[in-house]
Amino acid sequence: MSSDRVILEQREGIAVLRLDRPPANAFCLELAHDLAARLGELATTSARAVVLVGTGPFFSGGLDLNDVPRYSREQQREFLGALNSLVGRLYGLPLPVVGAINGHAVAGAFILALTTDYRIGPLGDAQFGLTEARVGIPFPAVPMIVLQAECAPQDIRYSTLWARTFGPEEARRRGLLDELVEPEAVLDRALEVARDMAGMPADSYARIKRQIRQAALARIDEVVSRDLEPMLEGWISPQAKQASAAQLDHSTKC
Repeated sequence: MSSDRVILEQREGIAVLRLDRPPANAFCLELAHDLAARLGELATTSARAVVLVGTGPFFSGGLDLNDVPRYSREQQREFLGALNSLVGRLYGLPLPVVGAINGHAVAGAFILALTTDYRIGPLGDAQFGLTEARVGIPFPAVPMIVLQAECAPQDIRYSTLWARTFGPEEARRRGLLDELVEPEAVLDRALEVARDMAGMPADSYARIKRQIRQAALARIDEVVSRDLEPMLEGWISPQAKQASAAQLDHSTKC
């Protein structure tokens, strides 16, 4: 089962969700809708756990800085709703979710990785971080709830307000990643962990996951159900196009 941008594979009871939007698996409105559709398809499978992975050298580059800063106000509102719903669904998924963070995970992709229950990253030169402040695109409500639930306050301050990227070892120290392996082994290790987690009693796992994330999930449910996104009237700053272009230019030179 697949779309042009997201592939759903079955591997011995493990559902592998692969972001496949070259060159950076960057998020646009269509990719958000495609990933949400694949999540919906999980209910029709016998999957006991999920692995979320990217394609190529990127897990994901975050928002598509070529397209998103040019969205109309109506497209921005639709995208905000789609992102909040998607991140909330991933964070509350009752199945074990393992992040195979195969490469760079920047900005919104950093948040996507935080929705998973166990995170495996690559040794080497992959980059991680929250660069939203540098491109003039503030956090939607649900990604911020997940960030606050998953990271220590000092790490949130460091990551969001310094807004620079850092390598895998620092990502592990700051709680984004749980372990590091060679890049070619990330998916295999994630499948190994997923098979182990899939062996736990499913009902108990889902209840415990809901217990530990209860406060955050309640806030997420309220934002999504009541459409309480504070950025609806002005998400992307007037400077975002220029700032995003500068960030893209910097990235190509690094």
